[in-house]
Amino acid sequence: MYYADHHGFPIITFIDTPGAYADLKSEELGQGEAIAQNLRTMFGLKVPIVSIVMGEGGSGGALAIGCANKLLMLENAVFYVASPEACAAILWKSAKASPKAAEKLKITAKELCKLEVADGIIPEPLGGAHADPYWTSQQIKTAIVESIDELVKMDTEKLLKHRAQKFRKLGGFQEGIPIDPKKKVNMKKKEEAIVVSKTSEVELRDEVQKLKQQIQKAGKASADHPEPGLNEMIEKLKREIDYEYEEAVKAVGLEDKIVMLHEEVAKARNLKDQLTPALKEKIEQLNDEFNKNLSTAPNYSSLKYKLDMLKELSKAQNMSEKSTNTDKLKAEIDKRFKEVMDRPDLKQKIETVKGEIAKSGVSDVVNLNQDLKEKFVQLSKELDSEFKAILESMGLQVYPRSALEAKAKLDALNEETDMIIEDVINSSSLKDKIDLLKMEVASAGNAPDAESKNKIQALEAEIKQAVAEAVSSPELKEKYEKLQAEILEATKSSVGSDGSLKQTAALSEYEILIK
Repeated sequence: MYYADHHGFPIITFIDTPGAYADLKSEELGQGEAIAQNLRTMFGLKVPIVSIVMGEGGSGGALAIGCANKLLMLENAVFYVASPEACAAILWKSAKASPKAAEKLKITAKELCKLEVADGIIPEPLGGAHADPYWTSQQIKTAIVESIDELVKMDTEKLLKHRAQKFRKLGGFQEGIPIDPKKKVNMKKKEEAIVVSKTSEVELRDEVQKLKQQIQKAGKASADHPEPGLNEMIEKLKREIDYEYEEAVKAVGLEDKIVMLHEEVAKARNLKDQLTPALKEKIEQLNDEFNKNLSTAPNYSSLKYKLDMLKELSKAQNMSEKSTNTDKLKAEIDKRFKEVMDRPDLKQKIETVKGEIAKSGVSDVVNLNQDLKEKFVQLSKELDSEFKAILESMGLQVYPRSALEAKAKLDALNEETDMIIEDVINSSSLKDKIDLLKMEVASAGNAPDAESKNKIQALEAEIKQAVAEAVSSPELKEKYEKLQAEILEATKSSVGSDGSLKQTAALSEYEILIK
């Protein structure tokens, strides 16, 4: 220690001793004097000192190398002035009272941190430090580095004062000082348990049905959407599903395993330690085991029903958010278009062309004379360029009207196809097959055997065949071919031989805009 102090090296000590042996020969050999020398020397050293209690820190033997700026303890280590057996023999005249003595001595890392004797706890893996020495050593290394980084920032005077103050404040007491009422209550108030009331499926179904009706009314009436009610119902469903999962975990007998895995993950101090291959494997195995046994839980049908409802409402929420975003986008486009139309130069041009058309007495733009028609087309192109630039600056693409009409027809055809598929799926025979497929996949897990694979593939093939037959109806085929022909015709009629949009299309678009 003198050598380290001379060269400015930090000192790290590891404590694992039952304490000095209190017999006559040990005293004759000077063990008391050796301990006293160490205590005096360590309080005067001008370098940072960190002590780690690895297992047992007993009496003067531990103190002899434990006068540090920071005293850290492994989670299952102990630190005491006398062993519980010795304490019991002195106070109760029997070593059998050692459990009672251990409780009164408060020798654990957690209790000593509360008393500020220890400055920190280093986590251990499940089963103790010896279960995974490498992982434990990494936690010790992290704790030492953090402590040294904190202590090296102190100058010599502050470092010595810090070490002395650590021991002088232990057990400090002064009479006559009023006690803070908050500190007077030593015990922590019992936290009230959060009670999750399980809602019946009938009540949930009624609530969801009412919410759906509200969404439909809001969609027809105005641009307002019942988002607060929707969000509240989704949060309620999530709480219900969490509760159902907890019940399912208990039912399949995995509660203890999950608690132990949570503790193991929580104990990791570094992110890299949380995702070790061994820990990943444990999580995957537990997940597979849970999925395989989930269908056997008594509340499986209730959980599945609530998951389906959550999926449906989440879809409605996404649509509501998209609709709200669309309304905002429309308002922004209208605002930007108005700014363009209110520009003095464009406003003047539009008024001039409108005035000349009014003087000509021709109501139909197509029948205008050549000179006026050219002015109209030129103004249309200028407006086209301005509006297109605005839309592209907002990240939007510009399509001809014919393409939008074709898209609307295509969306309608897709919607009709989806309805047919949904009707087929909701038919009793196919629905039973889908449920059977889900159960097979859940029971097979990540590593299905040959028999399970064959069953799954056979069921998938039957389901695909049934859906394909429904979609391949002559009526749908006819509609698809008709739509394809319309799109092709619209493309030919709206595009000239040089690849540009025909003038008639431009006139019909901007005749509306100018009017």
